[in-house]
Amino acid sequence: MRLGCHLSIAKGFAAAVDEAASLDTTALQLFSHNASTWRMKDITAAAAAGFRERVRASPLEAVVVHTMYLLNLASPDDDLYEKSVAALVEEVERARLLGVDLLVTHLGSHRGSGVEVGVARIASALDRVVASGPFRRHRRLTLLFENTAGAGSSLGGDFAELGEILRSLEKPGRVGVCLDTCHALAFGYELRSRDGIAKTLRDFDREVGLARLAVVHLNDSVFPKGSHRDRHEHLGRGAIGREGLSLLVNHPSLRDLPFLLETPKDLDGRPDADRVNLDLVRSWRHDG
Repeated sequence: MRLGCHLSIAKGFAAAVDEAASLDTTALQLFSHNASTWRMKDITAAAAAGFRERVRASPLEAVVVHTMYLLNLASPDDDLYEKSVAALVEEVERARLLGVDLLVTHLGSHRGSGVEVGVARIASALDRVVASGPFRRHRRLTLLFENTAGAGSSLGGDFAELGEILRSLEKPGRVGVCLDTCHALAFGYELRSRDGIAKTLRDFDREVGLARLAVVHLNDSVFPKGSHRDRHEHLGRGAIGREGLSLLVNHPSLRDLPFLLETPKDLDGRPDADRVNLDLVRSWRHDG
């Protein structure tokens, strides 16, 4: 099973790989910089080489970089829009330096301009990123956009919107989707039962295509189905619950994908929250 979680780079890129190894994981997600600021600290050649070497020597089978939170590829504000496109191109280049082949990004909000305009802005932005020098140089990279909880004017919670964006791209070959389970439930998709999951995945396949799904963010949800509120919960303690999450990690359409946890780092004051959540997933997994 390709299982891991989002880990900090506060002690350096290589240290994140070491932490992943200490948790006995085979997948890792990280930011390449402080995700709450536009400024991206340069990745030195030594840091990049050290990270790539450490990954090669580790059990990791899937490594994902997540872009900053500030990007808004749907923004009607031209300054923010251009800044977002440029930043995403730089995120691609940073993934290339680190040797990471999967890059996950949020799409943004139309801020009152409407869904149709917002979707068109996103598609145009992604076309520009795919045509950029860093993307063309990083021939193994797949750019993944993540579904949202659908709060306010954010886009991408509805699978139909994700599909429309993909169909609008000039070159969609290396573009796909990351499915966040908390976001999907919060938007209104059913993930708490076998029948509900089957219907949700049929909807996804019809609108997007399961072949486009490359990563699963495995998170429980603090808030209930259809709340449109995005807050991750420890696995089995939220609105999806153990049964739904167990069914998801064993579903034949998903089980071979990387599962990455973005669960809270504090668990009843314990310092080992990641291990507790990871071990729970392992206990749910059925071989064969």
